[in-house]
Amino acid sequence: MHWFPLTLACAFALASADALTKHSLGRRDTRDLALVRLGLPGALLLPWLLAHPPPPLPSEFWAWIAVLLPAEVVAMLLYQRAIRDHPLALTVPYLAFTPVLVAATGWVVLGETVSARGLAGILLVTAGGWLLNAGGPGGGSPWRRAVAPLRAIWDNPGSRQMLGVAAIYAFTSVGGKRAMAFLDPPQFAALYFALLGLLTFLLFAATRPARLRVFAEQPAACLGVGVLMTVMVVTHFLAIATVEAAYMIAVKRSSLLFGILYGALLFGERHLGRHLAAGALMLAGVALIALP
Repeated sequence: MHWFPLTLACAFALASADALTKHSLGRRDTRDLALVRLGLPGALLLPWLLAHPPPPLPSEFWAWIAVLLPAEVVAMLLYQRAIRDHPLALTVPYLAFTPVLVAATGWVVLGETVSARGLAGILLVTAGGWLLNAGGPGGGSPWRRAVAPLRAIWDNPGSRQMLGVAAIYAFTSVGGKRAMAFLDPPQFAALYFALLGLLTFLLFAATRPARLRVFAEQPAACLGVGVLMTVMVVTHFLAIATVEAAYMIAVKRSSLLFGILYGALLFGERHLGRHLAAGALMLAGVALIALP
């Protein structure tokens, strides 16, 4: 399948997992949420991995894995704390900075370059994410509205946390693609998340088994989030294997638009009209990237 519909499916699954997590598991500790969002996809993908065991892998592969897995756990803890404790409109937009950072890390690690039109599309996606926070409560002059996202970075802990997540994901997206050179995408996705799930279990459940009660107390919500995250994982690696990482991550950030809609529909977050107007910039950027 072409990378573009796969990436849109990935974006929708991610935004849906975020919304379901906030709606049904919002009172849980971030480590419980990490078990659900990282551990459960690993468990769901484990049967496929056992049926398709990987071949012997070189030390370079395992070196990448040793660096990437802890970074993924840190990013997930920051991510979950941000969307649990702060409005989606003040957190998820900062993920829009990931594609710009990936354009740089992809060049350094993978030797990938983007065209002028592709770079314009990436910048439009990022600008749309930036303007999602422009003109916050209180309004003011156009200049004050334009720098509102900067103020939010200083004033809102969730914004700072998600900006840190964007930086980590700029590294893990590219590093994951580099490690995937040794396996096909489905096999890599299954192995990567099986190992990530094991690490999450060892960090958060092995020393405190009571954390596993989340699966018994809210089985439907946990399974829903786990399935959505599994869809996100598989479509992510299938898509990124066939296109420049910066392009795939830029289109994946259309999850921000889905997130804003969920924020308005499920959580009563305001300023939907302004958010959608800024989202039009992101869609224009996606079109520049995707159209031949």
